Amino acid sequence: MKNYVLNKRTDYISIPKRLLFIFCGAMLVAIALQLLLMKNNVIDGGIVGVSIILSHLTSIEVGFFLLLLNTPFFFIGYSYLGNRFILLSLFGIVVLSFFTHLLEPFPSISQNPLIVIFLGGGLLGLGVGTVIRYGGSLDGTEILAILFSGRSSFTIGQIVMFINLFIFISAIFIFGLKEAVFSLATFFVAYKTIDFSIK
Repeated sequence: MKNYVLNKRTDYISIPKRLLFIFCGAMLVAIALQLLLMKNNVIDGGIVGVSIILSHLTSIEVGFFLLLLNTPFFFIGYSYLGNRFILLSLFGIVVLSFFTHLLEPFPSISQNPLIVIFLGGGLLGLGVGTVIRYGGSLDGTEILAILFSGRSSFTIGQIVMFINLFIFISAIFIFGLKEAVFSLATFFVAYKTIDFSIK
C-alpha cells in the first residue's frame, strides 16, 4: 500500500472527485458490514474487526469504535504519509461511521453463508479498494503497517496479516469456530477484490 499511497499516477485527480469516490467506497463498506457481515457474526480484519468485537461485547454501535480507534493512527501517520492522505482517510472514516450508524436498525439481507461471504466480502473489498485507489484508507492498522514496514524487514502485508491473526483467533472465542472460519473466508474474498479494484 505504501507504493500506492506515494504513487504519482493519480495526482491529477481532483479533490472533489476523490471525495465523491471515497464517499461511495465508505458507503459500500458500511452496507457490507451492517447488512451482511455483522449481524451474521462475521468480522473483517484490522480496526474494523476489533470494532465489531467491541461492539458485540459492549452493545455500543460499531461506528463509535471505528471513529475512536482509527483516529489516533491517522494522526500518528500525519507527517509520514502527507496531509492529503490523512484528511481523505479521516473523511472516509467519518462517512463510514455515519452510515454504519444509519444502517444499524436494518436486518441482514441474507443469512446464507455463501451470500454473506461472497457478496459481503465483495462489497467490502470494492469499497475499501475504491477508497485506497482515490487516496485514502479506512483502517488504521494499514497506516501502522506502512510505518513499521519502513523500519523493519517485514512487508506491509505480513504486518497486517500478523495483526489480523490475533483478531480472528479472538473471534473463535467470542463468536465461535464456524463464524471465525466464515470471517477468514470473507477476509480472503475482500482482499482479492481490493487487489482487483486498485489496479
